[in-house]
Amino acid sequence: MRLGTLAVHAGQRPDPSTGAIMTPIYCTSTYVQEYPARLKDGYDYSRGKNPTRTALQENLAALEGGRHGLCFASGLAATHALLSTLAPGDRVVCGNDLYGGSFRLFRRIFEPLGLRFEVVDTTDLGAVERALASPARLVWLESPTNPLLRVTDLAAVAQLGHRAGALVACDNTFASPCLQQPLALGCDLVMHSVTKYLGGHSDLVMGALILNDDALAERLSFLQLAIGAVPGPLDCFLALRGTKTLHLRMAAHCANARRVASFLSEHSKVSKVYYPGLPHHPGHAIAKQQMKDFGGMLSFVVKGSVEDGKRLCTRTRIFSLAESLGGVESLIEHPPSMTHASISPEQRRAGGLDDGLIRLSVGVEDAEDLLEDLDQALAQV
Repeated sequence: MRLGTLAVHAGQRPDPSTGAIMTPIYCTSTYVQEYPARLKDGYDYSRGKNPTRTALQENLAALEGGRHGLCFASGLAATHALLSTLAPGDRVVCGNDLYGGSFRLFRRIFEPLGLRFEVVDTTDLGAVERALASPARLVWLESPTNPLLRVTDLAAVAQLGHRAGALVACDNTFASPCLQQPLALGCDLVMHSVTKYLGGHSDLVMGALILNDDALAERLSFLQLAIGAVPGPLDCFLALRGTKTLHLRMAAHCANARRVASFLSEHSKVSKVYYPGLPHHPGHAIAKQQMKDFGGMLSFVVKGSVEDGKRLCTRTRIFSLAESLGGVESLIEHPPSMTHASISPEQRRAGGLDDGLIRLSVGVEDAEDLLEDLDQALAQV
């Protein structure tokens, strides 16, 4: 089946007791057992397994072309579970342009526990190869990255990682499985903040891991049970509702983002635009190879002071000033003071994140209204 059909049907079957076409919200903490430890379909307690979550996990696995899907209470909980498979002294090679929460988790939680992190520009294959000259257990990628939209050659880095004996994981949140499937490009795991495009309506918080390795999936399933950072059935139901329209929404996000990126790149008050769909973007050629479209996220820098950029964020009428991304509504934010504030100014600048950077999550509204909104806001700075 093709992706649009999988989005609507994968993991979801009519309820056997009533024929309900929608997966029920199984609001139960526990399940009656026929005999001690004799379980019906493996269900004993909803921290370990819940039918609504099972349907969502199968749906997400199918969308990413994986055998196993595991859902967690947030994207960071999913990342935490993966890092919990490592041991003190293990080394992780990761990109130098990451979601601030991932960086915070790496540096402030797992580094004090003994994991070692080396930050490199993963768009530079030579830098990745040099970093992997020393033993590493995991390579952690984002592509496109948050917030500079850098594009990593996932197939090439996967080959380098495997040659060095490391697992390769990719945060695929910005692209979604509609635009990019890292497992098919050689990665071992995919992480999603389901909160974003997969849910698509800014009404839930959730994360997911998708993979093919049976043994690692069993280990992660144990961690899911043992740590307990799992989503509730209502959130799983909402995420299933979201994935049914993922392919339709992503087409609209991409079309609108292309219009906005083109408009901003020609605007007299904008000095730089970061969007993989623009021909001058450094990662444009690789993005064309490994992505079906260029996504709904972009960043830009306003000419003038940092304060001019911050003021711009308060002048829009349709773009709402808020963190997060991937919902049907358009959002605007200032990463250095919001989503990436946990990264020191020195580290941000070293990674190329300008203090005046503005990030847009372009929604599915009428494109002309979005362009007019940005134009009137830019006129005020």
